[in-house]
Amino acid sequence: MLCGVDEAGRGPLAGPVFAAAVILDPSKPIAGLRDSKKLSEARRDALAIEIKEKALAWSIALCTEEEIDALNILQATMLAMRRAVEDLHIKPDLALIDGNRCPVLQIRSEAIIQGDDKVPAISAASILAKTARDAALMVLHERYPHYAFDQHKGYPTALHLQRLREHGVSPVHRKSYAPVRALLNIAQEPRATQGEVA
Repeated sequence: MLCGVDEAGRGPLAGPVFAAAVILDPSKPIAGLRDSKKLSEARRDALAIEIKEKALAWSIALCTEEEIDALNILQATMLAMRRAVEDLHIKPDLALIDGNRCPVLQIRSEAIIQGDDKVPAISAASILAKTARDAALMVLHERYPHYAFDQHKGYPTALHLQRLREHGVSPVHRKSYAPVRALLNIAQEPRATQGEVA
């Protein structure tokens, strides 16, 4: 009984990092599973529904921006993965993790580089984590429309960096990330009075 585990959202400047764990049902194969980044948004959304219907068990977990800033993104990602595995209602014997390191788990785990394109259960986890994160960023877009989260999903695109400079740092930005931290430092520098300017 194995579960695939993957994350979404390590690179963005805003929003939580998500992880998912999936135990597929061998008697209910799902066609087209692959790395979520190689699928269109419509295909990911359709597959996410099918995974939730057909999998023996699935779970989605996250770490908040505050946890990311407190722990660092690697440790927050590992924690989100651990939460996802521990939230499964069926306990797997083995967790196959996308990437080159494993979270601390109570079960055996194995890291598989590019596992999201090699292991169907990891592909399924990749799709659930990505679609959950995208949905969460659409909610953040409704709350903070001026950052255009619907377009860049929090990633450090030119548009996002421009909006950050224009509007400052929001409560959902990761303050430990360099571009955000740099803006906070600028905002905190005392302004020179006119008499002091040479």
